[in-house]
Amino acid sequence: MRTSLLFFGLLLILVGCKPSVDKNSKPNVVATTTMVSDLARQIGKDSIDVQGLMGSGVDPHLYKASEGDVSKLFNADLIVYNGLHLEGKMGEIFEKMRSQNIKTVALAETLDPLALMESEYFASNYDPHVWFNITFWKRMAGALKDELIALDPESATYYTANYEAYIEDLNNLETIVEQIIGSLPEEKRYLVTAHDAFNYFGRAYGFEVVGLQGLSTATEAGVQDVQRLADFIIEKKIKAIFVESSVPKRTIEALQAAVRAKDFEVSIGGTLYSDALGSAGTDEGEYIGMFLANVNTIVNALK
Repeated sequence: MRTSLLFFGLLLILVGCKPSVDKNSKPNVVATTTMVSDLARQIGKDSIDVQGLMGSGVDPHLYKASEGDVSKLFNADLIVYNGLHLEGKMGEIFEKMRSQNIKTVALAETLDPLALMESEYFASNYDPHVWFNITFWKRMAGALKDELIALDPESATYYTANYEAYIEDLNNLETIVEQIIGSLPEEKRYLVTAHDAFNYFGRAYGFEVVGLQGLSTATEAGVQDVQRLADFIIEKKIKAIFVESSVPKRTIEALQAAVRAKDFEVSIGGTLYSDALGSAGTDEGEYIGMFLANVNTIVNALK
């Protein structure tokens, strides 16, 4: 409670001293997750300044904004975030920003709710891990393009060209992913990870997805969860399970040990990027590279 009061005390101070927008400067876009930051850079490129709050390996479910983050958000021309309560501990801050007439957009909430997967774990009642459906990602790219054009209409042609080029790249990604996954027999398409981040991926490509911690990493897996999933792995003769880059690997290691205790061997097939991209400057530090890395890791381990 004390931290929250200090936070919004700082915000009230900032309210009185926010500088007017310089029409000659680039629009200042502040994004939350690494995926959303990358999307903003793909569409805006060098016509905008993008400040990402979260880095590689950061879990957005548990992320708490710092005072520096609040300052960045308050001075933004546009705030973009995933939404659907992925950034669950930042909801009050987003509300405060909106109350100060700062344009704030939850990209996942521009999607058709009828296409989303329901979830009892989130206040929105929808699974927020929408970036693992490439079709959804295209639609979110379109929503962001429209927001950038509204913010900076003089660069509309530039944003539209960037968007169209990116959509072509995403179409190529879809083709490659379908080819790679097509090499994995359907009876081997079981994806066991630390938490249920991959349900949209599973629905798109015919995987049965089982997460040890459910949809949110804020929930802890218990002994019964581990034993239940160990029995499932043995029953289905699953060859590999996967660590996630933004979730401590101890839960998957405990699952592997539980399977071994029942006289069955399951390997750790590698690390998947779930709630964050890889390191900046690497292929996995961008959405397309991340998606390809995940698909190759999954298919190679389960073959």
